[in-house]
Amino acid sequence: MLTDLTVNGFIEELASDSPAPGGGSVSALAGSLGAALVSMVANLTVGKESFKENEAEMRDVLEKAAELKERLSQMVDEDTAAFNRVMAAYKLPKSSEEEKTKRSEAIQEALKRAALLPLEVARHCLAVMELSKTAVTLGNPNALSDAGVSMLMAYAGLQGAVFNVEINLGGIKDPGFKQDVEVNKENILASARALHEGIQHLIRNKLG
Repeated sequence: MLTDLTVNGFIEELASDSPAPGGGSVSALAGSLGAALVSMVANLTVGKESFKENEAEMRDVLEKAAELKERLSQMVDEDTAAFNRVMAAYKLPKSSEEEKTKRSEAIQEALKRAALLPLEVARHCLAVMELSKTAVTLGNPNALSDAGVSMLMAYAGLQGAVFNVEINLGGIKDPGFKQDVEVNKENILASARALHEGIQHLIRNKLG
């Protein structure tokens, strides 16, 4: 598994001439790192007497961030697997009409799965951004910059995931599927942009 590699090992694998892991896996990793930073801010807040009034909210953040960190970490490998399925489908034989039909169907199915996975990554990154806002608002102010970086990592992961949604949609022939994914993608992007702007504003105000 990619997530079992050392940091240097993952970087070297990423820098190799293999097309996977690539941007999709990095996007999921960025989201997971953002969730990990949210967890850190929550852990630096929970149990502290001076932040007792925010204890319940930050414990909830801690629980949700842990779940998101775990899921996004899993998706680092899942994205690479989805890419490999697409490549395998394109390599299927196409000598006869029957083989061509089966190959086309396999490609379409693989592309759909490869589009839905980063859409889920983007949705989870959006959830991390929402937790980042709570961490910025209620978290230990000494970790304000960390809460801000968590949002930026999640936002980068979200935008990267959207790129991967779009590149896979380009080869999909099912108009209904494409429209549904497009609507979901645009809704996620709109929410993310608003959060990004709002959290930046909160941080700047707190930094004074």
